[in-house]
Amino acid sequence: MNRVLNDALDLTSDQKEFVALARDFAEKEIRPRAEAVDEADFESPIDLWKQAAQIGLTHFMMPEEYGGGGVTDLLTQILVQQELCYGDISIGNFLTSNGFFSGPVEALGSPEQKERWLGILCRDEPPVTALAVTEPGVGSDAAALQTRAVREGEEYVLSGQKTWISNAPYAEYFIVFATVDPSLRSRGITAFVVPRDTPGLSVGGPMKKMGQRGIVNAEVFLDQVRVPVENRLGEEGQGFYGMMRTFDASRILIGSSATGLSRAALDASLKYAQEREQFGTAIANHQAVAFRLADMAARVDTSHLLTVRAAKLYDAGRDCTVEAAIAKLTASENASWIASAALQTHGGWGYSREFPLERWMRDAKLEELEEGTSDIQRLIISRGLLAAGR
Repeated sequence: MNRVLNDALDLTSDQKEFVALARDFAEKEIRPRAEAVDEADFESPIDLWKQAAQIGLTHFMMPEEYGGGGVTDLLTQILVQQELCYGDISIGNFLTSNGFFSGPVEALGSPEQKERWLGILCRDEPPVTALAVTEPGVGSDAAALQTRAVREGEEYVLSGQKTWISNAPYAEYFIVFATVDPSLRSRGITAFVVPRDTPGLSVGGPMKKMGQRGIVNAEVFLDQVRVPVENRLGEEGQGFYGMMRTFDASRILIGSSATGLSRAALDASLKYAQEREQFGTAIANHQAVAFRLADMAARVDTSHLLTVRAAKLYDAGRDCTVEAAIAKLTASENASWIASAALQTHGGWGYSREFPLERWMRDAKLEELEEGTSDIQRLIISRGLLAAGR
């Protein structure tokens, strides 16, 4: 599927090189570890993190002037992400997770802050970082955050609780979104970089998850955490802009991650259908199986093309909130459907853990929930259509 999906994009030699690098790493390093990482349950593959960092896969998306790979266009990023997640979506998402930390820094940070915070992410052994947005009683309404940031002289005092924070048990730095005034809603949201060893910051135990266990989630508690003013990203109230810009990109990236899983499930099904015989012929020749494979392929292509469209709009500086939501909604729901179809194609053998199908089904479901559930994506899309008068 690689050649068919990407040939129409007329990629540059540099883009092809990064995609090939990710494909090779996924095949040789990620796929062989996927089952063990899933069964470990509460352990991120830090050794793979270090290997990926050595060849630039943890920071390829960051500006070259800070030591990154200089691949700042989202189109290349989604193609690389898709390849990594073809190997395993949990590990692939983990390896590029510092991009979620770097997004608000790039959007809101001063030149000095970018030099400081992006520089450490581009080292040969970069720290693991985390983005702390979600709260127990808030859900997808990011403007309603309750974590408080009260200024006292040249410091802010942060108090509150975050939940479902990816990488929290491993993170050395957090970007914490808090409000300087809850009554202001989005206009009060402000972002802060908080080192893990800051007094008052603590991390709860790992949360038990259905899938994507290579990324460990936990609660983060902020009890009178003092943060210097120089760790504030942008001005007071600018955090919501940085958050939303990050979410536009992350939703498109989630779409590409889901597409990578979908491709893996389709390719596994094609291979099995060609090798497995029933009634004297390969099951790929049975009409029901053949039609299912065709539907799977059509959904893979749809997911791919919608994420490409959204990424190109993002790179052009266009408002792409609706297109990002469409890409995430379609690709994530397609991934769940394709993973289920792959199991059906394998028949009774698909229910055996000899095959990765049950893991893919569990892993795919998360993409329908994170960065806003499918229902939230539908709400974003409908509101965008109505606002545009379409």
